[in-house]
Amino acid sequence: MKVTGLAIVPPPSAADLPKVTPELLASVLARYSRSNEGLASILGKVDVANPDASIDRILKFVDYGHASIGGLTGGLAIALDGVSMWLAWKIFEIATMADGQESSTRYITMDAANLPTPADIGIPDDLASRWLDVMAAAFAAYHAEYLRLDLLATAKPELVRVPAGAKPPVVARLRKNYALDRARYFIPFATRTNLGLVQSSRMWSMTVKHLDSLPNPEAKMAAGLIREELLKQSPRLMRHSSAEKSYEEQARQELAASIKLGLERLSCQPLDDEVWVKVDRDTPPWLPETQPVSEALRHRANRYGHQGLATRRARVTFAWNNMALAELRDLNRHRTGHRFTPLVQGGFYLPPEIAHAGHAVLLKEQMELTRELLRRGSPAYVYSLLLGAQTPFEHSTQADKFIYEAELRTGMGAHFRYAEHLSAALREFFHQLPAARSWVVEGTAEPE
Repeated sequence: MKVTGLAIVPPPSAADLPKVTPELLASVLARYSRSNEGLASILGKVDVANPDASIDRILKFVDYGHASIGGLTGGLAIALDGVSMWLAWKIFEIATMADGQESSTRYITMDAANLPTPADIGIPDDLASRWLDVMAAAFAAYHAEYLRLDLLATAKPELVRVPAGAKPPVVARLRKNYALDRARYFIPFATRTNLGLVQSSRMWSMTVKHLDSLPNPEAKMAAGLIREELLKQSPRLMRHSSAEKSYEEQARQELAASIKLGLERLSCQPLDDEVWVKVDRDTPPWLPETQPVSEALRHRANRYGHQGLATRRARVTFAWNNMALAELRDLNRHRTGHRFTPLVQGGFYLPPEIAHAGHAVLLKEQMELTRELLRRGSPAYVYSLLLGAQTPFEHSTQADKFIYEAELRTGMGAHFRYAEHLSAALREFFHQLPAARSWVVEGTAEPE
């Protein structure tokens, strides 16, 4: 694992603008909120050559807590190389206000050399060789299915939804994606990936504190490395990022609940699709909503258009019983509202092109390894999962955000399984809010 902080410098076109460090920016804006001097007057009292003295003077003068000032630091960028897909998922779950990206499964090295060592992720010593064997078998299944599907798509190009008039390089890429996106369910959740995130010092402090409070060694290692990098850019505010009792206790309770549910539901058979949607349009009696849903939606030219109060004020909770980790990695990155999953394997998804029976031995061995780690109460059970593992997943947000996600994840180029999940959620949403049907654009996800 390698963590790198990226210092943002202004472009040449901004050469005449005032220069501030992240914490100096926060302290100046904090002073700005408690003064009528104007920004130029405050900056005039700042010694740019010695920003630390100015920061300390302003932070001491302004009686603000660290949390309120920390959000004024601007975006601090961090890149994490070689973390597990589990840790990337966890960081996105925690960092609800971060902008970020993770490496696509289409571009990651898929072999045992791209796994962390068992010791680094807390696999018990007596299970290490067994874990490595299951992971190697999973990679072998991935490569075998990718090759088979790629040959199949070459022999039967009608399987790949290629746009009319597509050039040969585009056809070749879509064919590759057809195979990659169906074979990926064998990828271990422990596989190393890379991610980059940008968020304020306040949110980084909370993220690092949360990571440091988890029982997983990889999370604690990441917390230390991220903190070390961010202390270079925001030393005062990042001092408040160590493990904390309330975080540790909630992590303990959530792990215990996941282990209990995991043992109850553990299976390597596919789960039938189920979706649950709840639309809540209640408003205070003294502040009713009078806008028709059609007026909230019909003025948009595309999914990025602004929506009206009728959808922005409505709350939507939507959930699936069977979200494969392959899809969870991406749907978990929709930042609005609250996302929740117990991260258990209640079933195992494979697309119709791949038969469960052909991989029965691998799936049984993987499931029994997971069972043993769960039985021991080990937080390392997450590293025994493959991306086909199906877990419940719930997301609570507002209707306008749900509509955006549904249009995006069924739109042109969306993964086929995203489209299935969001189409099912849309059907339930339209059942409860039929006035939206004419104005929400459900796509067909073509091409891949």
